[in-house]
Amino acid sequence: MKAVFFGCTVFSEIILKELLKLKKVSISAVFSIPAEFSISYSKEKVRNTNFADLSSYARDLNIPFYWVDSEKGKRITDYGSILKEINPDVILVMGWYFMVPKKIREFAIYGAWGIHASLLPNYAGGAPLVWAMIEGEKRTGVTLFQLSDGVDDGDIIAQAEFPIEHHDTIKEVYEKATNTSIELLNDVFGKDINQIEVRAQDKSKIKVYPQRSPSDGEIDWNWPTEKIRNFIRAQTKPYPGAWTIINGKKVILWDATIIKNA
Repeated sequence: MKAVFFGCTVFSEIILKELLKLKKVSISAVFSIPAEFSISYSKEKVRNTNFADLSSYARDLNIPFYWVDSEKGKRITDYGSILKEINPDVILVMGWYFMVPKKIREFAIYGAWGIHASLLPNYAGGAPLVWAMIEGEKRTGVTLFQLSDGVDDGDIIAQAEFPIEHHDTIKEVYEKATNTSIELLNDVFGKDINQIEVRAQDKSKIKVYPQRSPSDGEIDWNWPTEKIRNFIRAQTKPYPGAWTIINGKKVILWDATIIKNA
C-alpha cells in the first residue's frame, strides 16, 4: 500500500518508524508542521509541546519531506500537485493539528485515515487523553477512522481500548495510547485492503472537546479533591503542568496525593 504520512509529534515519529517496518506499507512522502504555528482557534502562536522533527529522519531514508508552515504561507493545499503525482492509496494522519480538506483527501484512493486517542464518538476534538483523565475516566482507547469534513466524525475502521489506572499520569496514558495504536495498525495493515470494513459513527453522540493551552491549566480549589488530583496528573510532564497562584506567583504542580483525615 502506497501511503503519504502527515505527522508532527512524538507519537507521529514512533508510528512512522513502526509503519516503515511493515512490508505492506510504503511511505512515499512525509508532511509535518513546525514546533510553533498559527491556527484558527488561537489568537497567539501555538507551541507543540510534543513536537518531533521528522525532517532529518525522512531525508536519511530518502523519503521526500515537506513543511506545512502557516507562518511562511505554506498550507497543505499548496501541495496538491505533489500528492496528485504520488497518487497514494491512503494518506495517514498521525498526530496532526490542521483540518485535512476534502480536495486533499481525494488525492488518495482510500482517502485519509487518522488515529484519534479516544473511543469515538467519545472525546472527539482536542486533547482527548487529557480530557478523559480530567473527567475521571477509568478506560479509554484509540480509534482508526476515515477523515471527513467534520471534527473526528468519519467512519470507524478499527478501535482498541486500554485502562487508565489510578496511579497513571498523562505520560503513562500517552504511552498506552501509542502502544495500542501500533498494535491496531499492525492488525489492520496485516489484512488485505478489501477485507477492511468500516462503520459509520453515531454523530448524535459526538461531543467535540476544545484544544487546550497552558492557560487552561489553572486549578479551581473549589473542585472535589479527586477532580483536582485528576486535573494535575492529566497535565503533568511532558505537558506544561497544572498551576495556581500563591502570593502573587505562578506555581506549577506536577503531582498530588489525597490524604484523608484520620
